[in-house]
Amino acid sequence: MKILVTGATGIVGRHVVDQLLRAGAGVRALTRNPAAAALPPYVEVVQGDLTAPASVAPAMEGVEAMYLFSVEETAREIVALAERTGVRRIVVLSAASVTAGLHVNPVERAVEESGLEWTHVRPCGFMANMLQIWTPSIRTERVVRYPFADEPMNLIHEADIAAVAVAALLQDGHHGKAYTLTGPELITVREQVRAIGAALGEEVRYEEVTRERARELMKAQGGFAAESADLMLGFVEYGGGDPEGGGYADQDWSALMRIWPDVQQVTGRAPRDYATWARDHVADFR
Repeated sequence: MKILVTGATGIVGRHVVDQLLRAGAGVRALTRNPAAAALPPYVEVVQGDLTAPASVAPAMEGVEAMYLFSVEETAREIVALAERTGVRRIVVLSAASVTAGLHVNPVERAVEESGLEWTHVRPCGFMANMLQIWTPSIRTERVVRYPFADEPMNLIHEADIAAVAVAALLQDGHHGKAYTLTGPELITVREQVRAIGAALGEEVRYEEVTRERARELMKAQGGFAAESADLMLGFVEYGGGDPEGGGYADQDWSALMRIWPDVQQVTGRAPRDYATWARDHVADFR
């Protein structure tokens, strides 16, 4: 079975590739820059860009299933190409914010309205989201400066997101389902920092700062930290508007603050906890 993995060099995509290989599937990985992909040798790496659908068409030839990273602007074109080239199953990487009613994902809609088998994978916050943001100060000072010290957060290990996606790609019985994925427990920023320190075997200090100060620090970092600062710190809502200006009336906050059973139900095991994630990434913090 040949499976196309889009977003193959991303946080989740790399795990999808690795887990498909371990399951014995043939993997074709789509990336904008194959030379820099650094994927395993048994992966067929092809060039393509989801924002330019014509570039993706050749990669779909001979593919039975596709893991689809969400790019809203071209979703319908990509799904139409998949139908024409014989893809029969698509697993969409979406978000738990859709379950909560924060927004609608046009990629989900496009796939649902096609004639293909579909499954939506809706993770809550990634444990790995803080990796690029906190790593510089942990490496140099063994400190994290961030707000929300004791507010519980719902986070998931990226390998568990991939495990659910891989099951839906390889197994029957997942068509028409949307899985909301969480870790095994809510965890605060203070507890996350403590877990990173335990993984390192060294103290990592936590300094609570205001949202405004955290935004300054993240903007100064550039890259992902700068791009995500306003959303992660609550200065804008998911739709891009002002969170004080309404727009959240129909959302179900409880959906983002409960532990969902979907990882266990799909994979047959409990999701990984934050301490496991910290140990898995200890080399990044050294």
